[in-house]
Amino acid sequence: MKDKFHKVMHVKDGSIAYELGIQQGDQLISINNQLVEDALDYHFLVDDDYLEVLILKDNGEEWLLEIEKDYDEELGIDFENDLMDEYKSCSNKCIFCFIDQLPKGMRDTLYFKDDDSRLSFLQGNYITLTNMKDSDVNRLIKYHLSPINISVHSMNMELRKKMLHNRFADRLVGYMKKFYDAGITMNGQIVLCKGINDGKELDYSIDNLRKFIPHMQSVSVVPVGLSKYREGLFELELFTKEEAVEVLDIIHKWQDIIYEETGTHFIHAGDEFYLLADKPFPDEDNYDGYLQLENGVGMSRLLLDEFMLCYNEINTNEELVRNVSIVTGTLAYNMIKDMIDKLEEKFPNVKVSIYPIINNFFGHNITVSGLLTGKDIIEQLKDKELGEELLLPCNLLRSGEETLLDDITVTDIENTLQVKVTVVKSTGQEFIRNILG
Repeated sequence: MKDKFHKVMHVKDGSIAYELGIQQGDQLISINNQLVEDALDYHFLVDDDYLEVLILKDNGEEWLLEIEKDYDEELGIDFENDLMDEYKSCSNKCIFCFIDQLPKGMRDTLYFKDDDSRLSFLQGNYITLTNMKDSDVNRLIKYHLSPINISVHSMNMELRKKMLHNRFADRLVGYMKKFYDAGITMNGQIVLCKGINDGKELDYSIDNLRKFIPHMQSVSVVPVGLSKYREGLFELELFTKEEAVEVLDIIHKWQDIIYEETGTHFIHAGDEFYLLADKPFPDEDNYDGYLQLENGVGMSRLLLDEFMLCYNEINTNEELVRNVSIVTGTLAYNMIKDMIDKLEEKFPNVKVSIYPIINNFFGHNITVSGLLTGKDIIEQLKDKELGEELLLPCNLLRSGEETLLDDITVTDIENTLQVKVTVVKSTGQEFIRNILG
């Protein structure tokens, strides 16, 4: 069983573990006499207000530590692996999988397809439930882990099996019923593919998903992303402006029905559909507390509202002089430009150059800023007027790092373009603050 011991990589200063002398390199054996299999076991066991933690020290000693703490209080330990176990790879061959559309030569981690239920709880990842056994489902229920984020795509099980290329894809409904009966909170996602799961199929899916309210608290509908690297893959097409309007009509129809029945809007369109359809974003109340921001649902509405709140609180200043530039994807260009135009009304001597970067790396069909690469940014800005500072949206970067998808860093961009580069957090206040300096 020694292989199941978990090496401590970091101990937070001032934490319970720090005060008790737990150090990097120590190994966790058990909590309350139970061996810890993975992160699910750890997070469940460590919540108790009384713990007996068995630690193997570097010198071979075993320390049994008795700990009294507040319920839910963390010990302050980071482990060698977030899951404390091997990651489970995805066995599906989804017709829309973006990883299958990556070019060769990128870093290895980008090609790994995860479909690990533990990451749904720990990191908010969406999972198909096709790679789970009954024992996995039962353990999630035993620990009452919420929320579980589910990649639904279709409630027509025959269609779902075809979309995922997995004969076990029809297990979805049974597992969702188990979660529902156990009171587990769920969120859903539908990657919408033109001519496949839209139209009547989308109607059918929403109608069946609403039966899982209130434990299914939200479902997002986002358009499929299509790179230029699709040779040999399932033939898919982009939504036109008119088709995006039709998608929104279906979603808004169901929002009205479900809100009347439950007081929640439940089904939400990704921001891309509104931008593509050239339709205004719904009001804040429509997003039910922004449950799916990480899925690109409501990010634009939140940004605009935060921008206007901050904008209305600041006074006109004709003395402030600034010359900066901003990078954005082509899809959001008009929205960003409208914000800049308003800001320049109050600050006439602040000049902002907006550069919508065309995605040559993945193809021109990819129009969001989060999939831009350093190479495209450098090549398209090398002869441009950038002013005293270049502002980059934070969704270009891997969390906690300064590296873009093609491994070019913020420092590389700064050195190549010979301009100060600042990464801007995705709030309206930070947007204004960084422009005004």
